[in-house]
Amino acid sequence: MEKVDITVIGAGVIGLAVSYLFSDLGKEIMVIEKNRSFGQETSSRNSEVIHAGIYYPKGSLKSETCIRGGRLLYEFCEKNKIAYKKLGKLIVANETGGISKLETIYKNAGECGVEGLQFLAKSEIRKLEPDVRCEKAIFSPETGIFDTHSFLEFLYKKSKERKVNFAFSVEVIGIERKGGEYKITVSEPHKEKFSFMTECVINAAGLFSDKIAELAGIDADKYSYRINYCKGQYFRIRDPKKFKVHHLIYPPPSEIDLGIHVTPDLAGGLRLGPDAEYVEAIDYNINEKDKNKFLNSLQKFLPNLELNDIIPDTAGIRPKLQSEKESFRDFVISEESTKGFPNFINLIGIESPGLTSALAIAERVKQIWSNIR
Repeated sequence: MEKVDITVIGAGVIGLAVSYLFSDLGKEIMVIEKNRSFGQETSSRNSEVIHAGIYYPKGSLKSETCIRGGRLLYEFCEKNKIAYKKLGKLIVANETGGISKLETIYKNAGECGVEGLQFLAKSEIRKLEPDVRCEKAIFSPETGIFDTHSFLEFLYKKSKERKVNFAFSVEVIGIERKGGEYKITVSEPHKEKFSFMTECVINAAGLFSDKIAELAGIDADKYSYRINYCKGQYFRIRDPKKFKVHHLIYPPPSEIDLGIHVTPDLAGGLRLGPDAEYVEAIDYNINEKDKNKFLNSLQKFLPNLELNDIIPDTAGIRPKLQSEKESFRDFVISEESTKGFPNFINLIGIESPGLTSALAIAERVKQIWSNIR
């Protein structure tokens, strides 16, 4: 039976970052992806934002990997000529409750080590963003945007150049611990089944990462690994020249998301969203009636926005560990020896800021792998 050293399940941004960082080890690496190409789900359906790490609790994986990952990502884009802009971001508030939220966010970000944040008064905000109306704002100079497709493509091509093997349109249907290794069974494009052995499994399956853990024999409910689907829709401003928006503009966050925000993109457009709604199944359709919800939310700080300005764009699904009734849940980055699955590394619940965190998460996985050798 064929054997490889390391198997990565999933070719989204996390799987690609892992394969890229592992590709200099001289090991036989196989990346398995059920879709026809890389980055077809959460990795390509997002705001393309490089986050500064403002919101997440001190010491959490989300905080630490976001701050570290953002720095790595800017360096990576600069070195490899991947388009990006460090636009800066305003978190804006009007009513008293919103302003007190800003104060909490500012204090937390400082404790986490986020640098460069400033509180801005109304007059300062008007100079930066004349079309935005708010009483106060936090300005984050380290927040930016980048070309996610070029980033994904670079990771993929460099991994391939370094002899990483990719199998697309191939779905993992079985994982069995056998003689100190893992037997992986997959279903190929024409439903043929094929099995091979591997020493190490890295579960980077995103929306299906809980299912992959269960295939190996790990109880997703017992260990709170169950993924909840949270859908986010994006709309776009029909004529972006109507508004002078130069920075990312965010409201204070809710318990489950960062709020419907305005994001200038690299092509000169203005994206709106995402919103957040827990759903039972993966569905990328956009409900055009939700234009009204977007309008009502955005008019609080962009008062000249009209319903006719808003057109549909795209939608994505967040793989959340946090249920609708829960508060903060952190990433799972766990080598599972204590559960009886040595050399099995689970990466579960990698939602926002997972794109920003990708290179830092891959660093941690590589360190975990080194420690268990």
